[in-house]
Amino acid sequence: MRYEELAELGQQLRVDAVRAADAAGSGHPTSSMSAADLAAVLLANHLQYDFDRPDHPGNDRFILSKGHASPLLYALYRAAGAIDEEELLTFRKRDSLLEGHPTPRLPWVDVATGSLGQGLPIGVGVALAGKRLDRIPYRVWVLSGDSEMAEGSVWEGVEHAGYEHLDNLTLLIDVNRLGQRGPTRYGSDLHAYARRLRAHGWHTVETDGHDVEAIDTALNEARSTLGQPTAVIARTMKGRGVAAVEDREGMHGKPLPDAEAAIEELGGRRSIRVEVQRPPDVRDPHTMGAGRPDLPRYEIGDSVATRNAYGEALAALGAARPDVVSLDGEVSDSTRAEFFAKEHPERFFECYIAEQQLVAAAVGMQARRWVPYASSFAAFLTRAHDFVRMAAVSDADINVVGSHAGVSIGQDGPSQMGLEDLAMFRSVHGSTVLHPCDANQTAALVAAMADLAGVRYLRTTRGEMPVLYGPDEDFPVGGSKVLRAGEDDRVTVVAAGVTVHEALKAAELLEGESIAVRVIDLYSVKPVDAETLYEAAGATGCLLTVEDHRPQGGIGDAVAEAFADGRPMPRLVRLGVNNMPGSATPEEQLHAAGIDADSIAAAVRLLVGQAVVP
Repeated sequence: MRYEELAELGQQLRVDAVRAADAAGSGHPTSSMSAADLAAVLLANHLQYDFDRPDHPGNDRFILSKGHASPLLYALYRAAGAIDEEELLTFRKRDSLLEGHPTPRLPWVDVATGSLGQGLPIGVGVALAGKRLDRIPYRVWVLSGDSEMAEGSVWEGVEHAGYEHLDNLTLLIDVNRLGQRGPTRYGSDLHAYARRLRAHGWHTVETDGHDVEAIDTALNEARSTLGQPTAVIARTMKGRGVAAVEDREGMHGKPLPDAEAAIEELGGRRSIRVEVQRPPDVRDPHTMGAGRPDLPRYEIGDSVATRNAYGEALAALGAARPDVVSLDGEVSDSTRAEFFAKEHPERFFECYIAEQQLVAAAVGMQARRWVPYASSFAAFLTRAHDFVRMAAVSDADINVVGSHAGVSIGQDGPSQMGLEDLAMFRSVHGSTVLHPCDANQTAALVAAMADLAGVRYLRTTRGEMPVLYGPDEDFPVGGSKVLRAGEDDRVTVVAAGVTVHEALKAAELLEGESIAVRVIDLYSVKPVDAETLYEAAGATGCLLTVEDHRPQGGIGDAVAEAFADGRPMPRLVRLGVNNMPGSATPEEQLHAAGIDADSIAAAVRLLVGQAVVP
């Protein structure tokens, strides 16, 4: 498109952003107006995308990291003919697909944005998929605001992209100087951003973000740069083109005070239609079918850590399914993701100690239809919680695995202990949370996770535990296993992971005292097996939950919530980690936390009215 036409297209995008926000009575038109020329040049002259086939494997990917500028995105869609004017004016209205911040409810949106600082690290994941998995020369374009460049997650992505030489990735930074409440950290100093980006191995281009010819030259330079990702750092003005709001503080996140006057000042409404260049035909990398994995088999009575079973099962799954990939946060020797890395190095991604980038890369890869398993210590995944939360908004299908969970890791102490992870993942919309207690159960659940939807979390432990189940046992998600039961049971102990073994020991102790105890292995913490819990509550009248986790948000809460539908609530007692652990052996840790066999037995005695001093 000629430069005069590009300038007119930029004005059309501004006008449509103003109109959409005015119709909604809310939104961020001024943030859209600053980036309109950048978006116009990208759409008309550089983006390769088939809007009729959003799943075309050769499509470029565009991520609007500054998701609050969604009026600009929807104006782009109108210019491309993907939506019409009537739909544009449904912005932010109930049941409209044009939400306040974009989500994949729209087929052209790969990931939800709006939580600032996420677009680039997710874009890194998409670019990694393009380079190493798809091996298709599509480009990844990320449009970022300058305010979000303060986010630590951005710099995790910047460093990783530079390290991986992702020359298929271009970051466009809309440096409009103003954030929500006033000036950004570096204002209009383009050099400040450029210096930092170059230090991480990026090629940078500084340009006038309202000069369409200069923008076109910058994007051409980005496309021709090899061996480095490129950042186009553009000086812009918030509210560009309307004197009442241009470069003025206090106008963030508000419709323009006089939309009709603003539209007239911008030259009026336009109906420019852009014929977006379509991508070349390429092979679809996802044409190979998935086989049945030959999972590892463990003998009952063997001692195996569930983290070992995870690594071995994942390697086996990778052999059967070419769409499975593994990512790890520089602890693969501990999480045992190294087993996958050794067998499938081309599908293993080292993300180093950057947990936000770890989860972001997984989200990006699943957007390209890969099946990622991202692993780290359970404790460190808390750093990436916002990416997990937004993954659910994106309707993303990712597997996250947290090892070294609970006090049972022993001497390393509380900084390494995942004690809040079940609560964190249970609270995520549509999530699945699994906590196996033995190796065969772990292997089966690892394979089952690959075909689930949404955010899936598997909790593994450090220490070896006896194998309880045979290798052919079924473990449906949403199920549980009743390990001990009888007609005379007086209490039901509900446990998962290491506490299953402690519960079984306690049951044996109590059997010698003629106290019969039912034991349930609640390996599926979400969804929970409510029917089995109802049956146990009816039979014993009392449930005792035991978890190597804080009492809040974990197994105890999952059990309590199962009775929130109006069913009679049984007597419910919950044992969890209430203390602040120090360094001690695993056995000492479990005892100090009050979740070992002796503590469980003592609690049962109290519940049945037979308190005995051990």
